[in-house]
Amino acid sequence: MSAVFDVCVVGSANLDLVATVARLPGPGETVPGTSYAEYPGGKGLNQAVAAARAGASVAFVGAVGADAAATTLLSVLAADYIDASYVGIAALATGRALIGVASSGENSIIVVAGANGTVTANEVPAARVVLTQLEVPLPAVARAMAAGRRAGAITVLNPAPAQPIGAEILQWCDIVVPNEHEVELLGGVAHLLALGARAVVVTLGADGADLHTAEGTTHVDAFAVTPLDTTGAGDTFSGALCARLAAGDDLPVALRFAAAAGALCTTRAGAVPSIPRRAEVDVLLNEA
Repeated sequence: MSAVFDVCVVGSANLDLVATVARLPGPGETVPGTSYAEYPGGKGLNQAVAAARAGASVAFVGAVGADAAATTLLSVLAADYIDASYVGIAALATGRALIGVASSGENSIIVVAGANGTVTANEVPAARVVLTQLEVPLPAVARAMAAGRRAGAITVLNPAPAQPIGAEILQWCDIVVPNEHEVELLGGVAHLLALGARAVVVTLGADGADLHTAEGTTHVDAFAVTPLDTTGAGDTFSGALCARLAAGDDLPVALRFAAAAGALCTTRAGAVPSIPRRAEVDVLLNEA
């Protein structure tokens, strides 16, 4: 079956409620905020926008509520020409993320799933790459990965937020993109490769990423930038990676592009507003 989309993202869509602070509070502590803003976000929506801005044709499979937040999020998808035909309207409220951002760029996030908890992925459109994460129910993640693999897509899992998952999902994943904490929760790199992943990309923040395959490990350098807000950087990395894989880049080349996109994302505030377009990423790549 020929692919209709370059990338299909199955995942969450949230309205992000962001407070900036000098430093993040400890347990039981109240700190004064310096500013407040609302941004479109959610790991799935962020990844879809990142893939689209990297040049891919994108379909988004998710769910929103029948509320004003949904109108905001659907308009974001439309603005980046992302197909929203597979977005369901749920009786629950659209998802929310409560985000604190420190002056150092460090963040702390609480996610309320809302409508995201109703995502089923019963229908996954044909695509060259299928990407998902763990802000929607695990049966939907498994269904999306299985559908993608059976249709001949490259299947990519970003296993975040961190939680234990088993072979019912991991067996369908071609590429797993955890951070250094998530990979340990999943049993380690060797375990993921033994389950059938052809590559595990461990993201290391400002230290870049490590690409693990059966042939060995390759380090991907980070790009030196001054971070303002790290919200959405990991999602930008995943979405940009999938866009370049869909375009036919081999994995090391796609990872270099993804690292540049993720770095640029940290230089601006918010999730979706900070996601760079391909031309910006190309400039940074050419300067490196």
